[in-house]
Amino acid sequence: MKFNQDEFLICAITSLLSNSRHVAVGMASAIPGSASLLAREERRGQRNSLRVSMIGGDTNNPFTDGGRELFDCSGQGRIDTFFLGGVQIDGGGNVNLVGTGKYPKLDRRFPGSFGSAYMYFVIPKVILFRPEHTRRVFVPKVDFISAPGTSEEGVYRPGGPYALVSELCLMMFDRQRRRFRLKSIHPGHTLEEVQDNTGFSFDVPNTICKTTVPNEKRLELLRKRISPEIATIYPKFAAKAFKEPI
Repeated sequence: MKFNQDEFLICAITSLLSNSRHVAVGMASAIPGSASLLAREERRGQRNSLRVSMIGGDTNNPFTDGGRELFDCSGQGRIDTFFLGGVQIDGGGNVNLVGTGKYPKLDRRFPGSFGSAYMYFVIPKVILFRPEHTRRVFVPKVDFISAPGTSEEGVYRPGGPYALVSELCLMMFDRQRRRFRLKSIHPGHTLEEVQDNTGFSFDVPNTICKTTVPNEKRLELLRKRISPEIATIYPKFAAKAFKEPI
């Protein structure tokens, strides 16, 4: 069964949620949101069911006060998985959501950090997701640290980066070594391509795996059950990815 890039990334992220209990998804997160709903659907009726809370829409949004309730829930340890993106991400898992250039005289200014630093500290598994895999995004050192990937010794920090998903590969973050390790490369891409487009160094295993492609059962579930649901929040995305009418 054929699949497109969006469907592939959704299924790749879904595989990272097998041990999650409560996933929270922020705004403008169509692919992570679709993956979370797909993971929940695959575990429906099982003892290890998955709870998904999405800021956006009404069906999967349990919060009446938006971000503040999300932060409270995270601080209480009731959310174990979250997603973050960034204008820049470096090899230490640091995220830049503020802007590029020498702060405070930035070349380009972006919306800002919002609650990213807080969520990064308290949620155990933060999945960094940025489809574009270029040296513009994955830099040696971010221009501004909106959310630090690691903290100094003695700082209580249950949260932090868990994985990184891009259009080229999947990486896992080693908190002891404070650096990324290549987990798998997506079909059609090579190690040299990943290295050429990454501004920071990362660990490479002796045996390099290919990211598992979606099977027919997962794709069918995604297209028939998840696409109409995600279309209520992201109609333009659904129209492009699943050919759902707006």
